[in-house]
Amino acid sequence: MPPAAGPATGTAAARELQRIRVGYGAALVFLPGTTIFLATGRLPSRRTRRVAQLLGVRHLAQAALTAARPRPEVLAVGALVDAAHAASMLLLAAVSRAGRGAALTDALAETAFAAAGFSPSIRDLADPSRGQLRR
Repeated sequence: MPPAAGPATGTAAARELQRIRVGYGAALVFLPGTTIFLATGRLPSRRTRRVAQLLGVRHLAQAALTAARPRPEVLAVGALVDAAHAASMLLLAAVSRAGRGAALTDALAETAFAAAGFSPSIRDLADPSRGQLRR
């Protein structure tokens, strides 16, 4: 019988998620043009680069807040933010032919962040015996 996943597993997953989020956020802040080009194969406009930088700042702030309080509730709220962001990118892709590639790429990334955030948060919220995620 495999060992049961406990708070340590949730903590490791939460830490890894935040490391990935910091990398993604930093890439958007410091190398928005390169990051977007690598993801879409198209050179982004100045406006698109600025929006990407703002979204990168959001990712860095979310990672910092989650690192400061890595509890299941915080992960769940972060996952909801990511899911809302993904939904907004799908709407943008539906109405903007020019921005469709970048919007769909970002929607995919945000969906992955949302799924990763919901995984440990839902498991640990559903089973109070697992307690708080600890650092």
